[in-house]
Amino acid sequence: MTKTLAVNAGSSSLKWQLYDMPEEKVIAKGIFERIGLPKSDIQNVTFKFGDAKEESSVEVKDHTQAVQILLDDLKAHNVLSSFDEITGIGHRVVAGGELFKESALIDDKVYQQIVDLSSLAPLHNPANAAGIKAFRDLLPNATAVAVFDTAFHTTMPEKAYRYPLPTKYYTDYNVRKYGAHGTSHMYVSQEAAQYFPDKDPKDLKLITAHIGNGASITAVKGGQSVDTSMGFTPLAGVMMGTRAGEMDASVIPYMIAHDPDLKDAQDVIDLMNKQSGLAGISEKSSDMRDILSGREEGDKKSILAFDMYIDRVQKFIGQYLAVLNGADALIFTAGVGENSVPVRKAIVDGLSWFGMALDPQKNVFGATGIISTDDSRVKVIVIPTDEELVIARDVERLKK
Repeated sequence: MTKTLAVNAGSSSLKWQLYDMPEEKVIAKGIFERIGLPKSDIQNVTFKFGDAKEESSVEVKDHTQAVQILLDDLKAHNVLSSFDEITGIGHRVVAGGELFKESALIDDKVYQQIVDLSSLAPLHNPANAAGIKAFRDLLPNATAVAVFDTAFHTTMPEKAYRYPLPTKYYTDYNVRKYGAHGTSHMYVSQEAAQYFPDKDPKDLKLITAHIGNGASITAVKGGQSVDTSMGFTPLAGVMMGTRAGEMDASVIPYMIAHDPDLKDAQDVIDLMNKQSGLAGISEKSSDMRDILSGREEGDKKSILAFDMYIDRVQKFIGQYLAVLNGADALIFTAGVGENSVPVRKAIVDGLSWFGMALDPQKNVFGATGIISTDDSRVKVIVIPTDEELVIARDVERLKK
C-alpha cells in the first residue's frame, strides 16, 4: 500500500487529497485559500481526516509554505509517520498545448514546458507550476506526474480544433482550440456508461456540462471528446463567473481605442478573464448562489446575469446536439452543475423540443444519477466529478 497526493494549485489556493493506493481510499483532504494574501478572520485552511474537520485562519505567504504546513499537519494528526510514505504526487495542469496528449512524469524539462505554456492558460499554468515546484522542493523523491486538462480533448478532429485563420497561424504558432476541464469531462463520461447497461460505451453520445466558476461544455462520442466550448485558452466558450466567454474579437481594439483605462490587448484580456461574466453583468458577485439570491430579490442586474448565463449554456448544448446528431444524455457536473437546482431547471426547460424533461421530484439539491423523467428522450444525469481520483490513478499508472 502506498500513499498518493492529488494536487490542484490555483493562483491563491491549493486543494489536495491524499489516497491509499491502489485501494483508492481517501484518507485526508483539504484546501488552502488566500495564499499570498494578508491574514484575516476568514478561515482559509481546511483539513479533513476520517470524521474530523479542522478550519483555521493562517497567513500563508506562498505555495511552498502551504505545502510545508500540509505535510506537518499530516504528521501531527498521525496520518503519516514519515513523509517517505508519499510515493507519488499528481498535479492538475490546465494547458498542455500540443506537447502533451496524455499525463507525463515531471522532470526539469517537463516543468519548464509547463511554465512556457502559461500563455495558453495565464490564470492557471503559473499557479500549477508553483504547486509543482513547492512539492518537488520538499518531496524530491516522490514520483511527480502532470495531468493535463487539455489531454482529453486531443481526440477532437481537425475540423473542430482548427480556427478559420491562415494556415501558418496553426503550423507556425500553434493557434488552435485546446479546451480545458478534460479530466472532469473524461471522468463523468466514463461514469455515465453505468446508466446505459444495454448499450456499448463506444456507441454512447453524451454532452457533458462542467459548470462551476469556470465552465465548459463538451461533446463526447464513444468516450472521446469531439468538440468542446473552451478554446485557445479557458477564456472562450460559455459565460462564466468572471470570464466573458465567446466574444467578437473586434471588441478588443474598439475597447482600447475608447477606454483610456485600457492600454493594450493584455488589459482587455485581463478584464475579460477577471472582471466579466456573472461578476461583470451583475456588478454583485461571480458566485451563482449570490446571483440566485439577487434574482429572487428582483435585482435586475442579477436577473440579466442569470438569463445570459443560461442562454449561453443552452446555445452550446444545442450546437453539440447538432455535432453529435442527437445525444443519449446531458450530464451536469462541477459546483453549479451538481448543486444548483434552478440552473439545471432553467437550462433543460429551454431544451424541451429535443426531448429533455426534468422530474421535479428528482431535480433536488444533493441529487445524483438520473434526474429526467422516465419518458425523456435524452436522459439528464447529475454525476459528481472526481478529478482528484483521475489524477491519483494516473500517478499509479506512471510510477517507476
